[in-house]
Amino acid sequence: MNDAHLHMVVNHFPIIGTIFGIGILIAGIFLNNGSVKNTAYILFIIAAIFGALSMGTGEGAEEMVEDFPNIGKAIIHEHEELAEKFALVLYATGIFALVSLVAAIKKFRLAKIFSFITLVLALIAGIISINVGTSGGEILHTEIREDNGTTVTSDTNSVENESNKMIDKK
Repeated sequence: MNDAHLHMVVNHFPIIGTIFGIGILIAGIFLNNGSVKNTAYILFIIAAIFGALSMGTGEGAEEMVEDFPNIGKAIIHEHEELAEKFALVLYATGIFALVSLVAAIKKFRLAKIFSFITLVLALIAGIISINVGTSGGEILHTEIREDNGTTVTSDTNSVENESNKMIDKK
């Protein structure tokens, strides 16, 4: 298993975990159910951990695919920039979810306020995650790009050379 494969394995959970966590936390707040809220907090913590794993495998994945035809460094750089912003908000959400979990377990007065702050952070993370997921998918799924898979590098000769190298290897 290489870095690109590891990145593909771990990069989906931060997005999906955040989205599910948002729904579960909203339900917990609406139902005033501590167990449901605690479940959401745990999901946010796990999503943050997987976010760190995803960031850790991203560089190796980049090295493997950046010279593929129709990919180029620009599209990967855009994904990397969005992922870094997402990771920071996700880490903050995970840390605040941990604080909220402890506050809920110890029945602190501020536990309810912490749950709303965690929800706001999670909503911000969820919004950013949409762009991160889309930009990551566009790297190899050229059919979902706005330019519909046309060359994204400024040097078309390098794309042609890479294509010829791949054909020669077969």
